[in-house]
Amino acid sequence: MKIIDKYILKKYFGTFLGLMLLFVPISIILDLSERIDKFLEHKVPFHEIISYYGDFLLYFFNILFPIFLFLSVIWFTSRLAQKTEIIAMLNTGMPFMRLLRPYLIGAFVIALTVLLLNLSIIPKARIGYNEFWIKYVHSKSYKARETNDVYRQIDSIHYIYANSLNHANKSATNFVLEEITGDSLKIRLFADRIVYNPKKENYTLHNVRKRVYLPDKEVVITQKTLDTVFNFTLDDLTPVNYIAEGLNYAELNRFIKKEKLRGSKNVKKFELEKYKRMSLPVSAFILTFIAVAMASQKKRSGMGGNLAFGIAVSMIYILFDRIFGIMVIKSGFSPFWAAWLPNIVFGILAVYLVIRAKK
Repeated sequence: MKIIDKYILKKYFGTFLGLMLLFVPISIILDLSERIDKFLEHKVPFHEIISYYGDFLLYFFNILFPIFLFLSVIWFTSRLAQKTEIIAMLNTGMPFMRLLRPYLIGAFVIALTVLLLNLSIIPKARIGYNEFWIKYVHSKSYKARETNDVYRQIDSIHYIYANSLNHANKSATNFVLEEITGDSLKIRLFADRIVYNPKKENYTLHNVRKRVYLPDKEVVITQKTLDTVFNFTLDDLTPVNYIAEGLNYAELNRFIKKEKLRGSKNVKKFELEKYKRMSLPVSAFILTFIAVAMASQKKRSGMGGNLAFGIAVSMIYILFDRIFGIMVIKSGFSPFWAAWLPNIVFGILAVYLVIRAKK
């Protein structure tokens, strides 16, 4: 690696990390100023607050890293251009594509880091962030990951409902199981309370009322208690979005297959989550090349004009990402294209700008 490569890479990583480190104390102070009353009200242990802010920083890094990377590359490249350092490099006979090599190496390191984080570490941070939020900020009466009014489709014909789910006690109240074939309700089972027995690997139902709907009559069966086996676990009653966010890549793939077999209506949303974990790291290359192509030329507007352009492009990129995500949920748009179209559109823009910069 030549001196010029090391010089640019030092600027690349130094500016990016410097901008990130500048964001850390500001974001923590702003969030803490809004949450301090909740923390004091719930007497949140100090170690949980520290853990929360670790998850908080990883969670928002994953969302905002394209903006930070883009602005940092524009910033230091504009400074090189204003000091005529880039002109000096090109005047030695260095091709513009050769100038891009250290930027490509830097983008590869950042993209690989984001990819590895997205495969396992960031999903854990997201689940930790969500749990803390529900426990101490959002919910007024949080008790042992309790979940209210949960409705799930278990497979193609079975649906379950629970009014209140408690993972700590492995129990749920006001439980309902329905078997629906086509447009016909075949069985409806009610229980005031359902408890999972880990040793026996079965469930105990209390105050059971079972209705069987036959072609010519309705059969009603009541029991004080009933021990039985179901083809679902209490984790299946946890809200699916909550589950999907905390799964690593391999677990997410298995979860999607399971949801497809159940006929879940949210499969596309989970597929979008999967594809985004792959498409997001690629944005490091695209935004880096756009930033270099725009900032490598000395302009009268200087760094201010380049930074304004960078902020505008970053906002448009995020807007594209959000719009396509909404289209998946609301109109059945392809999750694959929703995840990759922003990169494709901005990738074409990057190619055009690089070709123009070469001239």
